[in-house]
Amino acid sequence: MSSYVIPTPPVVSIPVDGGGEFPVRRIYCIGRNYAAHAIEMGHDPNRESPFFFQKNPDNLDGSGEFPYPPHSSDVHHEVELVVALKTGGTNIPVESALDHVFGYAVSLDMTRRDLQGEAKKAGRPWEIGKAFERSAPVGPLKPVSAVGHPDHGRIELKVNGNVAQEGDMNQMIWKVPEMISYLSEYFELAPGDIIMSGTPSGVGPVNRGDKMEASIEGLGSLSVTVI
Repeated sequence: MSSYVIPTPPVVSIPVDGGGEFPVRRIYCIGRNYAAHAIEMGHDPNRESPFFFQKNPDNLDGSGEFPYPPHSSDVHHEVELVVALKTGGTNIPVESALDHVFGYAVSLDMTRRDLQGEAKKAGRPWEIGKAFERSAPVGPLKPVSAVGHPDHGRIELKVNGNVAQEGDMNQMIWKVPEMISYLSEYFELAPGDIIMSGTPSGVGPVNRGDKMEASIEGLGSLSVTVI
């Protein structure tokens, strides 16, 4: 008889500031959650029902390097707040949604804009432009016990020392409790789920050798080099 070794995939996790690791189950990303970014992408900034797409947990990367992906010549930066859930459920009320949050982090939603644009024109899913290897650089999680629930404060991205993106978390169209509540109507949320909460205006291309520094007031910064 032949014997088979069934591989065990590694558990993807995010370091926690102060020690420990946060294992990740799913990544939900909200689209067009800052009005100015919606405008620059050619959409109506009026409040509409939120929509989400997913990245894969193993797209997360804390190495400080972002390898420029193949088959693309227009890769954009998008600085975002990460929300990490310690508990979940379905039909979570907005009023108690923050009780499910473990902590927050600074992240980047790197996007193959050319491939995303082709998919949009063809009416196809966006995964090829969003869910690729190491497309979600992320910093350490800051527990709620240390930082509370930030709902305002500067969010910024510099490329080679120059400010490319800037905004305030209070400009999010859908706030964190609303995102959690809405998602829980369509999915059963669980411990280890994270939400990438959208990006302010100023998205733009990066090139090999560029140095990106993402920062969110109260959560520190994340430095990433494009290689």
